[in-house]
Amino acid sequence: MVDKSGRPVRTGPERIRKLAKAALNADVTVEQVDTILEGLSETLEDLNNSTGNLDATLERFNDTISRIDELAPRLIGVVDRLEGIVTRVERIVGIGESVILPLGVAEHAIRGALDRVRRTTGL
Repeated sequence: MVDKSGRPVRTGPERIRKLAKAALNADVTVEQVDTILEGLSETLEDLNNSTGNLDATLERFNDTISRIDELAPRLIGVVDRLEGIVTRVERIVGIGESVILPLGVAEHAIRGALDRVRRTTGL
């Protein structure tokens, strides 16, 4: 047998009160757990909806990337053609500059000569 000499002996009503108190505490704890589980359930439903929306967004993103991949070779072709056009325009401008350069030199020489004639004649 267990020695209970150091503890006071509980009466029946004290035991019933203690058990009732423990039952009420357990009931409150169960209610709290139920509330937490309800909140968790709502959170999980929201998370599920968000995951579904994320899946749809990722599918659209993947479609967009695929379209860009399809468009890239055509864009590269356009850039190549534009580079060819720019090269031709640069050649044309270079030819134009080389044609105009002697005219500029001749104009400068003629103006210089006319300025000397004006200075010497006093015009």
